[in-house]
Amino acid sequence: MLIEMLKSKIHRAKVTARDINYEGSITIDKKLCDKAKIKEFEKVDIYNINNGERFTTYVIYGKDGEIQINGAAARLCEKDDLIIIASYCILDENNAKKHKPIVVKL
Repeated sequence: MLIEMLKSKIHRAKVTARDINYEGSITIDKKLCDKAKIKEFEKVDIYNINNGERFTTYVIYGKDGEIQINGAAARLCEKDDLIIIASYCILDENNAKKHKPIVVKL
């Protein structure tokens, strides 16, 4: 059996900008992605702490400190909202038993 598990998350990231006219995705500081082991173009779920909105998108690496919500999802966040960025992996039962997710708290 395969189990989907939390691989990593960036907890309480602050949205620095939004761009409704951009072609979708979330732009994240590359250093943060490296700490969380999140790859460019990886699928992520976004949980908005301020308003409860949840959505799925993919990652584009950005500049230092950048957390920008792009495309239609930009309507689901405001600048300065706090969000959780979560990535997942699929593991077999043996690996799932010993798996520990990476948590980057901001």
